[in-house]
Amino acid sequence: MIYRFRIILDATEDVFRDIEIQEDATFEDFHNAITQAFGFDGMEMASFYVSDDEWNQGEEISQFDMSEGQDAIRLMNETSLDGVLSKEQTRLIYVYDFLNMWTFLVELAEIAEPVAGELYPNLLFSHGILPDSAPDKQFEADEDEDPYGFNDSDDDLDINDYDSLNFDENWN
Repeated sequence: MIYRFRIILDATEDVFRDIEIQEDATFEDFHNAITQAFGFDGMEMASFYVSDDEWNQGEEISQFDMSEGQDAIRLMNETSLDGVLSKEQTRLIYVYDFLNMWTFLVELAEIAEPVAGELYPNLLFSHGILPDSAPDKQFEADEDEDPYGFNDSDDDLDINDYDSLNFDENWN
């Protein structure tokens, strides 16, 4: 079978590529097809992440094992597309170049029969021009959420008022 994907740059402008590839191809093969389709040189590190329907980042499928033997990790060259993707699991996030964070939303659009004489992977459609630099990402917490455990009542704290602090100033 052939997997047909739409790979969308996570940006305000519409930039995407439609690629078809064999279901038993590795994630490394898919990575190479994506970098070629978008015109990258393929010299930067990349990872795929399994995603849910809301595009939340899940398990990583890495190009290299950077875990130093602590955790089992899936590698692109050892993991086939059909080992991860199915009609139920259709979404991935692809990050290329961790310094610039080119981020792509990848969706399995169709599972089809291969066409006789067609070579895969195959770039089916290209839309939009890749910008010169990766789009900026806004990583923001909810306004009501306090990620550091601080609250507004701490604003009136006087650090020179040692009597109200709960510690022994001569602890060592």
